[in-house]
Amino acid sequence: MSRNLSSSYSPAEAWAALAPVLAGQPRVRLSKDSGKTYPQRYERNLTETLPSFPAAVRIFGKDGTCAAIFLDFDSSVAGVDWVQADVRAVQTWLHSVGARWIEDYSPNGGRHVYIPLAQRVTFSEARDLVEALGTRYRTLDKTPHQNLLHGCMRTPGSPHKRGGHQQLAMSLSMAYDIARRPNSAAVWTAMTKDIAAEIKAVRALRQEETFTPAAANAPVIDQPVGRMSRAMQVLAQTGLYDTNQYASDSDARQAVIVSAAAAGLELVDVERRMLQGTWPGLASFYARYAARHRLPSLRRDWTSALSYLSKNKAKNAPNNNVRRSPTSRPNTQAAGIKSSSSNSNIDAEHRFIRTWRSALRIREARYQESRTGMARRMVLRALGEAAHMTASRFIEFGVRSIAVATGLDHTTVGLHLRELRAEKDPLVALVEEARGTKGDLYMLTVPEELKIAAEDATWRKGKVHALRPVFRELGLPAAFVYEALEHSPPMPTSEIVRATRLSRSAVHEALEVLTAWNLVARDDGRAWSVVTTTSLSQLAEQFGVLEGVAAQVQRYRTDRIIWREWLAKNVNTVVELLSPGEDYPWEMFEGPPDEWSLSDMAFRQSA
Repeated sequence: MSRNLSSSYSPAEAWAALAPVLAGQPRVRLSKDSGKTYPQRYERNLTETLPSFPAAVRIFGKDGTCAAIFLDFDSSVAGVDWVQADVRAVQTWLHSVGARWIEDYSPNGGRHVYIPLAQRVTFSEARDLVEALGTRYRTLDKTPHQNLLHGCMRTPGSPHKRGGHQQLAMSLSMAYDIARRPNSAAVWTAMTKDIAAEIKAVRALRQEETFTPAAANAPVIDQPVGRMSRAMQVLAQTGLYDTNQYASDSDARQAVIVSAAAAGLELVDVERRMLQGTWPGLASFYARYAARHRLPSLRRDWTSALSYLSKNKAKNAPNNNVRRSPTSRPNTQAAGIKSSSSNSNIDAEHRFIRTWRSALRIREARYQESRTGMARRMVLRALGEAAHMTASRFIEFGVRSIAVATGLDHTTVGLHLRELRAEKDPLVALVEEARGTKGDLYMLTVPEELKIAAEDATWRKGKVHALRPVFRELGLPAAFVYEALEHSPPMPTSEIVRATRLSRSAVHEALEVLTAWNLVARDDGRAWSVVTTTSLSQLAEQFGVLEGVAAQVQRYRTDRIIWREWLAKNVNTVVELLSPGEDYPWEMFEGPPDEWSLSDMAFRQSA
């Protein structure tokens, strides 16, 4: 095709005409690092307005199916000439099976071929086709179709990281006609039949490979009531499974349903996760049925799962020492706070901690919006939350526990703590250094210069939070902005800037992120407020954040085991044993109950 066709339309027109039709769902991810990454936090609703940043549409929908096959030929693999040869070969093949396609090219010589489909196909079907084509064409990048949750690609008109835009290699009218009159189911059948041997080969190759899902290093333990195993959650989210363990999509989906039923979920919980896109992998397993038959099929599988579990009741009975409620809190009382402590002493401690929180709000003006400043503020919040949980201004938790609570690395936490206690008139003081299996003992302090102002200040409503899991993905500025709005009346942007101590640009970007995920909304008076119907815990599950938390907790648990072994061999003392409440019982829950913050997990652990 002649490239001068691009002069007959603008990039904005190409985007508006084609992006909404090709996308698997009306969502788009922006790249704010010049096209290097397209993170989930920058996902937005897809509109016809051309984004100002490189933009990639989501390939798969909430139901785990796609409306088009996206073939990405990458010039960085073997050069532009090889890309052109591969594209000519795939065009010849598409023509031979009666398919129609749209093609565009990038300023760096890469090319995209889009094959619109009249009948959406499942994740497994699309993945098989693209991986099979990858055995034929060296420069074809298969990864966009190998990730159900994050697969995305730039479409015609999108800005490019090197400047310029994705340009059509055909007229816009022709491309639009193909998009509006996509390939029939008969064409799809012809495509898969023609490369059936390659599809069979890639499936066989998967059986020989070691299965390593994204959360492979997260602990996988038998789940109690109220919490599915992490392996089953990952399967429900990604649709990826070990073909040596499950022979087909049907077997894999039944495993998820049985696991959900055994964990105490209700049928409505599973239906909601499928319909809202939290479990697109499970939804894709039902996409083989017509839309009106999918939920009835799910209900039949649910009945079968309940029947199976009733026959194996003794085998699946939960351990008596496991808490049955998924939302009940663990006992977070520190060893130094006895149950016989008077309520008056506990109330006095909480009053002191709230006064300390007022001092923290005043002092935060000195911490700028740099990553270091925001991280330091989050460490202080983690200490404040730990103090409330133990009803004491004295905090004895190791840096690894605080690392889980803040989403930081433990070495970074150690650095921040040293800097915080070295400040003039610090908010936290080191009382006793770590010894044996015990962590450093810190005490919250209210500096004299802030005491009068802090005592006169009105206590802020609600609990102090460290970093709630969802904000590991959405970022620290979003966490501070959400916190400012959470227990306040609607606030204009200028008031949010004042309350969060962030710059106006940082607040604007945070509001944009929160709005994209329906966490905040703007009213007619131009003031912002929290959308209370959007669950932070559900978004965290959708983002897959808990897999990262689980891996971090497991890594630190291993570190503590190694440390105790070293102490036993090298220190001439009796190593203190873990008390029942010293370490967080992660194996029992395979994830935090609803609305837990990271510190709820972390502050049950030892140093």
